[in-house]
Formats: sequence, structure tokens, C-alpha cells
Amino acid sequence: MNAITGAALAVQGQLDAYNARDIDGFMRWWAEDCRYYEFPSRLLAEGAAAVRARHEERFREPDLFGRLRNRITLGNLVVDEETVTRNFPEGPGEVDVVAIYEVEDGRIARAWFRMGPPRLHDATA
Repeated sequence: MNAITGAALAVQGQLDAYNARDIDGFMRWWAEDCRYYEFPSRLLAEGAAAVRARHEERFREPDLFGRLRNRITLGNLVVDEETVTRNFPEGPGEVDVVAIYEVEDGRIARAWFRMGPPRLHDATA
């Protein structure tokens, strides 16, 4: 297995912290002036404080977990395909996500996210 280097190191670091629900570890990988978008161009959070605020509530979800399905790295761009387990208002479930990260100086400068429709878990299973 190859060691994770370059832009993928920052993306993997934030994913590991996301899965541990470690907000300080997560924020370590985001630039102070980062921008966080809903793909293609809807700005959801500008700056590290806004990204932190957006994730503090999410990190309280007991089932939160992002499972990496595929990763493509090209220079300072990293594209991840993930399935994320969440606790939605309607109940627990999962959602497919494509995330595009632009990494500068070892930190995520910009990120774009495209989410599929949530799939609720069968309560009878």
C-alpha cells in the first residue's frame, strides 16, 4: 500500500478527524480563509470559523461516518466518492457524496460537495 502524500494527506487527515468527530483535528486541515461550497458554486461557509460552526452540530451525530469509496488525486486537487452515514431528522440513513478539495500549502483552501438523496435505514431491519 502506498503512503498518502501531497494533497491527499490533508484530505485523508480531515476525513479521519471527521470520522473520529474530532473538531479540532478536523479544522487543522482547513485554511483560515477556506471556502466550502455546495457544487457547483453555492457558498455555504467562508472561513475556518464558519466551517467549524457548520460541523460542530454534525459531529454530535452518534452514527456519523464517512466511508471512502474512491479517491482521485491530480496535483493539488483531490476528488473523493464517499458514502456518509448520518442521523437525519427523519431517522438514521446514508447519503452518497462527491467531494472535490483544492489543497494549498498542506491545507484545504476550497471544497465543493455534491450530495445524492438520503437513503433512510429500514427501522425493521
